[in-house]
Amino acid sequence: MALRIVANRPDPALLALPWSTPLEEWTEHVVPLPRGLSRHVVRIVRLGDTTYAVKETVEEIAFREYRLLRDLHRIGLPAVVPKGVVTGRVDADGEELGACLLTEHLRFSLPYRSLFAHGLSADNLPSLVDAMVVLLVRLHLADFYWGDVSLSNVLFRRDAGGFAAYLVDAETGELKPNLSRQLREHDLTVATENVFAELLDLQASDSLDHEVQAHDIVELLRDRYDSLWAELTAVEEFTTAEMWRIEQRVERLNDLGFDVDELDIVTDWDGDEVRIQPKVVEAGHHSRELQALTGLHVEDAQARRLLNDIAAFTAANDLGREDRSLVANRWLTQVYEPVVALIPPQARGKLEPAEFFHEVLVHRWYLSERAGLEVDIRVTARDYVDTVLVEKPEEAVTADDE
Repeated sequence: MALRIVANRPDPALLALPWSTPLEEWTEHVVPLPRGLSRHVVRIVRLGDTTYAVKETVEEIAFREYRLLRDLHRIGLPAVVPKGVVTGRVDADGEELGACLLTEHLRFSLPYRSLFAHGLSADNLPSLVDAMVVLLVRLHLADFYWGDVSLSNVLFRRDAGGFAAYLVDAETGELKPNLSRQLREHDLTVATENVFAELLDLQASDSLDHEVQAHDIVELLRDRYDSLWAELTAVEEFTTAEMWRIEQRVERLNDLGFDVDELDIVTDWDGDEVRIQPKVVEAGHHSRELQALTGLHVEDAQARRLLNDIAAFTAANDLGREDRSLVANRWLTQVYEPVVALIPPQARGKLEPAEFFHEVLVHRWYLSERAGLEVDIRVTARDYVDTVLVEKPEEAVTADDE
């Protein structure tokens, strides 16, 4: 049987991997990155500058998940990027081996177990739940049925003190022409059941405070989902004298990080009452705004924090009448880039640059409060590197403690 590699952009280096060896026996090219729990054998390998996650599975399932992940990536949903499928594997005795799905490793991402192993506390659970809820709502808005919603099937990246969640396992998923309320409810039920069990498992391994009530956390998940879904999709009715409520609704959605590309606006026969409903809601409002101004591509909460700092820079330097893109470029070259350049080479695997900048802003608030005056941001960054960053674990490359 001939080895076959199907990929959108084939990497010739893939041929060097030991495909005739069962995945669980791989040692060459394997790197010690953290992995979540999986029903399949998974290995993280590095080839040159690219790091891949390799999952051993059945050929039909591998191709199905590969195509589905490509569809999710095409429509801009937060999921790991599929790189290819390898089939036709046989061992030294001629016995068939399972097909492999290859995805690109999501840099600076961690499974939930590693987050708790690296010091995440019970106080951070609401932020973790919020990230998972935003992911689930975004998938449902795109008519994606997940089928196996759980913390184990998500990777988390730090996002301005909170988290952003990415789908990592789409094996049971399906893009529907129109996702029904019943399927959304089923996904939400599966999410609460799985998260409940995962929290109990964390407590059993002493990774989570035993005082945490898992039932309260899953209730929070359901409440946050219902609230966000309603804000993004609910019909709102008001009189023509309250037309300002349209702009207010759009501003609320922008604050949540969503853009409204289309509104369905209906008036009654007399024109006295107005009914509105968002029809197309796109996530990443702040990320797109920051990228247009500076070229930086970061998570949405990070983008909002950086946009706020640009606004503060504008006010402090009396640049309100200047072109906003020119001001943003001055901020980029005079503030952001010099601060990020202070990250020591040996510490660049600890935090993403945008997350480092956010942490420096938080650190400056504490230093300024203690000093009674605003501390220079570069002085703050140096102090943060010396007193805080040095103690943080590596998150780009870290020992596999699963």
